[in-house]
Amino acid sequence: MTNLLFHLTFWFAAPFWALMILAPRWERTSAVVASPLICLPPLIIYAALVAPEFGAFAGALINPNLPGLQGILGDGPGAAAAWAHFVGFDLFLGRWIFLDSRTRGLPPLLISPLLLLTILFAPIGVLLHLLIRLTKAPAPNRSVPMEA
Repeated sequence: MTNLLFHLTFWFAAPFWALMILAPRWERTSAVVASPLICLPPLIIYAALVAPEFGAFAGALINPNLPGLQGILGDGPGAAAAWAHFVGFDLFLGRWIFLDSRTRGLPPLLISPLLLLTILFAPIGVLLHLLIRLTKAPAPNRSVPMEA
């Protein structure tokens, strides 16, 4: 079951990444990506993986130390939960980059490779976007509705 959840995590996120990277100007892309609920499937998988081992995870995270984290993340459920965590939050960050770049009028040819980088190395992708966004203020007429 852990292996299945591990693989499903990526496939639940991949369509949204594909829309943002390959079809950034398609009107439906903005409509779909406007909802933060696109991040929900990987986060539900994370919860499903952590719930049975909640005590062990809580113990490792409340008083974090390297050997404790290695222990909890080094087994199948722990590694799969870490993957679901990465995928869910990376998608949330990629969504923010996509929407923020639209409000700033940044070209998709710049943002699509940045989103690809964010899939692989989210902290670097976010750092680069934060630097890029310093160069361009949001356009007053380019607001993208954010749903709750």
